[in-house]
Formats: sequence, C-alpha cells, structure tokens
Amino acid sequence: MAVTAKAFQLWRSRIAPQDTVSDVCRVAGIKRSTLAQQLVRGKVSVPTIVSIARGYGLPPVESLAVFEGFADVPAGVRTPTDAELVSQVSHIDILRLLVARSEDQECAGSDLQLNLAPFPHRNSVRAWIEAIDPGDLRQQLAARTGVARQNLSAQLTAGRLAPEIAVEAARIAGVSLASGLVVTGLLTPDEGGWPLDGRARALCAMPDLDLVFLARDRLDVLGKQIRRAELDDGKDRAMWENLG
Repeated sequence: MAVTAKAFQLWRSRIAPQDTVSDVCRVAGIKRSTLAQQLVRGKVSVPTIVSIARGYGLPPVESLAVFEGFADVPAGVRTPTDAELVSQVSHIDILRLLVARSEDQECAGSDLQLNLAPFPHRNSVRAWIEAIDPGDLRQQLAARTGVARQNLSAQLTAGRLAPEIAVEAARIAGVSLASGLVVTGLLTPDEGGWPLDGRARALCAMPDLDLVFLARDRLDVLGKQIRRAELDDGKDRAMWENLG
C-alpha cells in the first residue's frame, strides 16, 4: 500500500514547512530520484514515510496515523503476546535451547546465554501469521482486503507482507496493530512496542514438550523450503541444458 502524493505533500508541509524535497531526502537518507518517481506516480510508499519520520525525529507509528488505513494504529499498540514473541525466534536459537536443556546446563535459556539472533528472521512473517491465526485468518484477510488468497500465500512464501495487510491481520487477530509492521521489518521492535527481553523470556517459559513441537514445526517448514529450492534449481538446470 502507498499513500497518495497529495496526502504526503500535506504531511510534509506540516513537519518541514521550510524544507524542499531535496532537503527532506537528505534528512531521511533516501535518494531524491526515489521520492521523485513516487510523487510522479501519485503514490508514496509506506517505507518512505517511515524513513522521513525517523529523519525528523518523529515516532513512525504516530506519523503513519495521519494517513488513511493507519489512523487506529497508535491506539492499537500494546505488548505482543508470548506466541508472537516466540514466533520471532529463529529455529537455530530454538534448537540451541533444546540442546542446553538436554545437557542440563545451569541457567540454560537465560537471556545472557541464549543471545538470540536479531529478527526478522527468514520465516518471521509466516511464523507470525501462524502464531496469531484464530483459524480462518487467511480467509478473512482475503475478504477484507480484496487480495486473492494465492497472492497472500505468495507474499508469505516470499517472507513479506504489505503494510496494510499486516495491520489488517492484527485487527482480525486482536493483537497489537504494530506487530505486523515489526515482523516485516518496517518498524524496529522498540518503535512497535516490543520489549527488549520479551522473546527470550517467552521462549524460556516454554515447557520442554512444547519446545520440541515448536522445533519440529520450524524444521518442517525449513525442509519444505529447501526441497522447493532444490526443485527450482533442477528446473533451471534442465532449461539451460535444453537451450544447449
């Protein structure tokens, strides 16, 4: 989703009335040609809005609320659920905790010892959707946004999700409206209200059996991705061989 150029120009005139487009781009750290192209098309991307807000020291969530489709996001920001927090832990860190527990290491799983990898990780978006899914999330998303389910699946497979769809998913699931913007990498965890030690705390609170099942599910997803990549690679090789 993008905001209209008219809405963007109005917002820009409010936050930086004396600055030119070149000034705004310099402050935000974006290319002037990028913003110019978006203005010509009449649509300015959400990541551009976030970059400009950061450049001018404005809270990105509050800045997005100025635009259609995001007005309720600031009021809808709250602490993420434990399921959401755990969804943003990579399979490597999950396996590391399992090994530590199996070896009965002292303080196994403490924040210091885990040293969790940053997120978003490779499967952040899909893992988050599965963590918040009440059972019919994809169907409701397709109905509310008008995006075909196959297109939603394609976005999840690619590890991305349009900002407006991420926010709508959070609305449907009843979780923090900023969570989807965090797991897609649009907002930082701090900007989205995610606690610094939240992931480690939620992961360490999981019983051994639940941790094993979580590792199984993550490895299953990873296995399917590797298998798909191998098949695609095989098709590419076959095509080049046929071309001679």
